[in-house]
Amino acid sequence: MALPAPDIKFDLRGINAEVNCLHFSCKVQKPNIPLLFSGASNGYVHIWNLNTRRVDTILNGHQGKSVYWVHTLHNRDLLLSQGRDLRICTWNLAEGRNEEIDFISMESVGFCKCALLETENRLLAMPGREISQVQVLDLGSKKIISSMNSNTDNKWGMAMCMKLWQPNSGSSPMLLVGYEDGSLALWNILEHRLVSRLSCHKDAVLSLDFDCIKARGASGSPEKELNVWTIDEQQNLKAYKVQELVNPGIADVVLRQDHKILATAGWDSRIRVFGWKKMKPLAVLQYHSATAHCVSFSDHIAPEDRLLAAGSKDQRISLWSIYQNI
Repeated sequence: MALPAPDIKFDLRGINAEVNCLHFSCKVQKPNIPLLFSGASNGYVHIWNLNTRRVDTILNGHQGKSVYWVHTLHNRDLLLSQGRDLRICTWNLAEGRNEEIDFISMESVGFCKCALLETENRLLAMPGREISQVQVLDLGSKKIISSMNSNTDNKWGMAMCMKLWQPNSGSSPMLLVGYEDGSLALWNILEHRLVSRLSCHKDAVLSLDFDCIKARGASGSPEKELNVWTIDEQQNLKAYKVQELVNPGIADVVLRQDHKILATAGWDSRIRVFGWKKMKPLAVLQYHSATAHCVSFSDHIAPEDRLLAAGSKDQRISLWSIYQNI
């Protein structure tokens, strides 16, 4: 049984559209301001001042098309936003600017969010033109350094979600992709090679996250199950555990940065929190009145300041101080 849920700390309103994605930028020293970025179904990116709990800036660069991924670069001097207008926009936020300075054209009409790896060369994973294709782009040169496809007549369906990371051993970054047919695939980027594949869901893999230290990850789908899986020393994907839920539909799965807890966003409007070590249910957060689309953990320096945020179809963002309760 989950513990009694903590109360909401505060909420953010006034977006007037569904909230599809969230991204914190709070690892700053005073007088810099902790920020929360949100992408909405009306094409706007809102930049929230977490001290005043109000919007500082609204960015409009996706022609009214839904924004479903945002991420900061260069200590938040730059922002990437991905929209249904088939563009990944780059925004200059340095010294109070709010200008679109570049964009990358996409060829996929799906809902798969990009994945970013910040190494010496910033790498961006994104869905390709062909139905099961995924590509990795060098952000500096804008050159595609890897393109990977299922080579099975697109039986896997569309790429739905992905996670890009750099292993401690080995020179190549690795990419995990969840597909429409319910399978997960592990790709070697530099070798453009499928390393392993696991059929772990009966329906599309809607979201995933991966703990590269424990070599363990979790994924969600329209089903009533949260699937946990591992990558062994031979880089084989293996089923590990299935966590049964009360209601179907997991829109988002996110691990906290310290890899101690995991949160999910549910179609039933609930935010569920689990202990990552044993997948013990810790709390069910109830505030939203419609589907929860996304969750995100803040990166505040001080643990007592850290937050969990959730965005919903009900056009609101809820923020929770679960660190003091869990």
